[in-house]
Amino acid sequence: MIKTHTKKKTGKYRGKKMGTYGHGARKMARKSGQRGGSGMAGTGKRADQKKSLMIKLYGNNYFGKKGVTSLGTAKDKSDRINLQDIEANLSNLEKAGIAKKTARGIELNLESYKILGSGVLKNKFIIKAKSFSKQAEEKIKAAGGEAVVVGTKKESSE
Repeated sequence: MIKTHTKKKTGKYRGKKMGTYGHGARKMARKSGQRGGSGMAGTGKRADQKKSLMIKLYGNNYFGKKGVTSLGTAKDKSDRINLQDIEANLSNLEKAGIAKKTARGIELNLESYKILGSGVLKNKFIIKAKSFSKQAEEKIKAAGGEAVVVGTKKESSE
């Protein structure tokens, strides 16, 4: 008995939408290689199409260089002033109402500052500040003044 040649069934649809294999458009049947990546891919130098989305989601700090320090590292932004700067700008500090001349000496109210020890003191100062460096405290006491720490349980260091 001779076997007749039978036609193999193909997976192709006939007629309308032929070649789509039930995916709709032909590009839908492709793998990820033709879709352009996922997630944050394509947010490079010329990717203005995603810029508005990134700014909306992450704010203006998303693009650009951030430096060596990680973003999570808190930077110390407390105010500091040297003893030589206090001595040099004494008249300006008096005008601003920060410094007052009293019988005990010159009283300074620098409660938000840390006092650093660079420079030489000629006057007797009573300084109220958030903190003092060791050198600054020694120089203030050597000139006959006082270093008063404000804002902590330790109110005076004499």
